[in-house]
Amino acid sequence: MVRYITPILATLVGVIMLINAINLPKSNLGNPNGPMYFPLLIAIILIISGIVYFLQEFKARVNDFADFRALRIGKSPAYLLVSLMLMLIYTVLFDRIGFLYSTILFLAGLLFLLNGRKKWMSNIIIAVAFSFVTWYAFGTLLQVSLP
Repeated sequence: MVRYITPILATLVGVIMLINAINLPKSNLGNPNGPMYFPLLIAIILIISGIVYFLQEFKARVNDFADFRALRIGKSPAYLLVSLMLMLIYTVLFDRIGFLYSTILFLAGLLFLLNGRKKWMSNIIIAVAFSFVTWYAFGTLLQVSLP
């Protein structure tokens, strides 16, 4: 039963998006239906993907579903809890210290969790480089102001 949750949720979200896209107000400039085309496309893709995923899971229902059991062994529970804590800290710090510094801290924390301390140099370089490239892309190229 657990394996059907994701496809059902995807289909439901797609249906809600479809309803909301249809109810978008008409545009005063250009094509009056222009604002609804992209959300409609995304909603239809989401609905189709959810249905296909559901059918695939239904077809494979005889197979043993061991994914959740795999989460309980080894370091997986610790990784999951630490990742959730890092995400919570990231959301708290995001408005206080801004996108750039909070993203560097978050990515560095995740990379140290996954790669360990032995790869400390590459962890820091990746965290800083990704954060600066993303900050530059949004701030300069896309002209979107980040906190």
